[in-house]
Amino acid sequence: MPWWRGRRGEWLVATQVVLMVLVGVGPRTIGGWPAWPFPLPQVADALGVVLLLAGGVLFVGSLVRLGPSLTALPYPKPEGTLVEQGPYAFVRHPIYAGGILLSIGWALIVHGWLTLAYAAALFLFLDWKARREERWLAERYPGYRDYQRRVRKFVPFVY
Repeated sequence: MPWWRGRRGEWLVATQVVLMVLVGVGPRTIGGWPAWPFPLPQVADALGVVLLLAGGVLFVGSLVRLGPSLTALPYPKPEGTLVEQGPYAFVRHPIYAGGILLSIGWALIVHGWLTLAYAAALFLFLDWKARREERWLAERYPGYRDYQRRVRKFVPFVY
């Protein structure tokens, strides 16, 4: 099956990359629209740095923890194993959660209300993508449904 058919989630990854590029280098505002609406830019900067650092640590730590099971595609590797330790003991999708924190942190640092909108779109997309990925994971790993019941998707004990 050719890659462009997207049977293993190739189009999901391509869409995610587009959204991440928009967060990183997309327009911050639209000409003629109001500037940054956040009333305290120093607070936004500080919060942005904290979220950027936390997201980066979570993102990189989760990549490392997956080890040989890591794949760029949401479809699990045939030889992969279900990882439930490290960041995966707290959230099922810590790479996505880290990416979301990174994007929100960046939006706050650059004072881009449109960048915040891209980050929100990225969150909604990753939530949708995770649902598809979880169907594949449940098919591949018999213990995945129990893991889903025990561990939240993006935010420990909340969501």
